[in-house]
Amino acid sequence: MRAVRFSVTTAVATAAALTVVTGCTEKSDAKSGGSGAIRVTATDDSCKVSKTRFPAGHVELAVENKGSRVTEVEILFPDDRIVSERENIGPGTKHTLTAEVKSGDYRIACIPGMKGKGHRQDVKATGGTAAKRDPRLDKAVAGYRQYAQEQADQTLPKVKVFTDAVRAGDLDAAKKAYAPSRIGWERTEPVAESFGDIDPKTDTRADGLEEGQKWTGWHRLEKALWKDKKIGSAEKSLATQLDKDLADWQQRVGKAEITPTSMANGAKELLDEVATGKVTGEEERYSHTDLVDFKANVEGAEKAYELLKPVASENDAALTKELDKQFAALDALLDKYRKNTSSYDFVSYDKVGKADQKELSDGVNALAEPLSKLAAAVVK
Repeated sequence: MRAVRFSVTTAVATAAALTVVTGCTEKSDAKSGGSGAIRVTATDDSCKVSKTRFPAGHVELAVENKGSRVTEVEILFPDDRIVSERENIGPGTKHTLTAEVKSGDYRIACIPGMKGKGHRQDVKATGGTAAKRDPRLDKAVAGYRQYAQEQADQTLPKVKVFTDAVRAGDLDAAKKAYAPSRIGWERTEPVAESFGDIDPKTDTRADGLEEGQKWTGWHRLEKALWKDKKIGSAEKSLATQLDKDLADWQQRVGKAEITPTSMANGAKELLDEVATGKVTGEEERYSHTDLVDFKANVEGAEKAYELLKPVASENDAALTKELDKQFAALDALLDKYRKNTSSYDFVSYDKVGKADQKELSDGVNALAEPLSKLAAAVVK
């Protein structure tokens, strides 16, 4: 799910993760932000852009957060679908977001606190219809689109096992089916988030609700199963609603806007999801199945990377060598928490000690820093 404001109870753990992720990104971006970049200055009450018209093709946003809160910057279509985004931009830090846009109207949004619609500026891409790119990148996009569709198609039957158990009032069966039902979603979450309206209905936590928003989806049912320990008529109705919302997601996946840069940025977003939700234990706070989500996020990021690697390795061999190393290290680290590497039967996260959580956080950060450079590497 999209990250939200952080509670006092998780401030220390989250800050530790974000300090490394954003700090390294700031360092890596020091050489970016050339004369062709669109400079975006985010504050708590504004979003200023240096250019409102720019050529279509590869676009670089040189983002600086001058506000007091963690923020998020998005490039949006007029209907609020997400072209590309960068989350978890800490106060006083700088980031670069590389994206690919066709000619047309867009919005650049800065979202302080990473909740709501934020502050927006209308912009226009002019000229050509698309950026020129290596045919291998078109193949990578096609491969990722197929992967995303397969994950959605495979998720729905697993979700039905979960929701059928809820509708039957079978608490134990519903608990057993809960985590497996989320794997495909977690692998491809940036695609689901790009539509704007599906993620809030299916994957929002209680502290991520907007004013007036009804709490629906997986985490509402998670609370009923593990904390409330009961399934009532409301939960049964919510199970049916989850089926409906995820069927909508499945139907829309094939229409998602996917580019090489959105794949690369999405891989980084998945690592941010781990850093701000899974490592802290906030995502699955009732079921403690965070390591299942954690593994799925890493798998999704790795899939995008592997598809882009043939081009990225030619453009930046040192980067792909480091990414290979860090993906392998994080995969090996996660394997410590399951007996069978072919299963998703992970240790309950409330049984993972603080020192081990720190080790996991360090592994995520070691991968996130080079992963933040992948988008730039595929468009060199």
